[in-house]
Amino acid sequence: MLNIGEKLFKWIIKLLTFLSILLLAFIVIFIFNESFVFFKEVPIWKFIMGRSWNPLGPAENLSIFPIILGTIYVSIVGICISLPLGVGIAVILSTYTKDRVKSFIRGVIDVLAGIPSVVYGFIGLLVVVKFFEVRFSFAAGESVLAGGIVLSVMVLPFIVSTCAESMDKIYEEYSQASQALGVSKSYMIRNIILPASKRSIIASLVLALGRGMGETMATMMVIGNAPIMPKLFGKTQTIPSLIALEMGMAEVGSLHYHGLFAAGFVLMIMLLLVNVLIYFIKAKMDI
Repeated sequence: MLNIGEKLFKWIIKLLTFLSILLLAFIVIFIFNESFVFFKEVPIWKFIMGRSWNPLGPAENLSIFPIILGTIYVSIVGICISLPLGVGIAVILSTYTKDRVKSFIRGVIDVLAGIPSVVYGFIGLLVVVKFFEVRFSFAAGESVLAGGIVLSVMVLPFIVSTCAESMDKIYEEYSQASQALGVSKSYMIRNIILPASKRSIIASLVLALGRGMGETMATMMVIGNAPIMPKLFGKTQTIPSLIALEMGMAEVGSLHYHGLFAAGFVLMIMLLLVNVLIYFIKAKMDI
């Protein structure tokens, strides 16, 4: 009876895995099929490298190079802010806090991860954007930096959770031996915990970068949504915000409509390239 249950469970898991892969393949094929109609009119290289996005103009005016840069720029700014903070918080949680305090802080972090993105965008619009307008006398506070700040708060819980779990295990494994040898906690963190946590830090980086590049609502509310070359204190637009803003008004079957699917296809390729790049970095680092 036990063997029958195990076999049944194994087949159910295989079926669910197959359905998941099938669903992912269907999404990729569907987006590529809708994008292919556009690429027959506009070469993919021209679409990626062109600098103008004007749905009301001719086909050659549908290109997304500034929008691609905006997507990358906002994500990198967010990661540069959140990664050091997230790793630092994970170190503190794993080594310097007691169980009750650790449980409370992790509960707060879990709550932050569950807050809808529109709430982050609304707070960013009222606090971050307003701060730039008042403190620095900007004509408009919407900018790449504002988007990066909001995004950094959104991805921080993912970084902390991923790193803290690994660091907890490493600290438990080496803490008694380090204390017996008279090694200070700061030395153990620098030379044991952080080097041994490289894999989890890289994993959190990939997770946060993918989350940041795919984020729509929060960044859309604070970056100004202008399809121009991005600057740190200037407006920009990301691929998800472009699709969210214009898909509803695009005529089904029009070149504009298929161009938005093409932008989504480019975003998928970007995320794939990021994951491949991180994979090779991990292989080179031998972690």
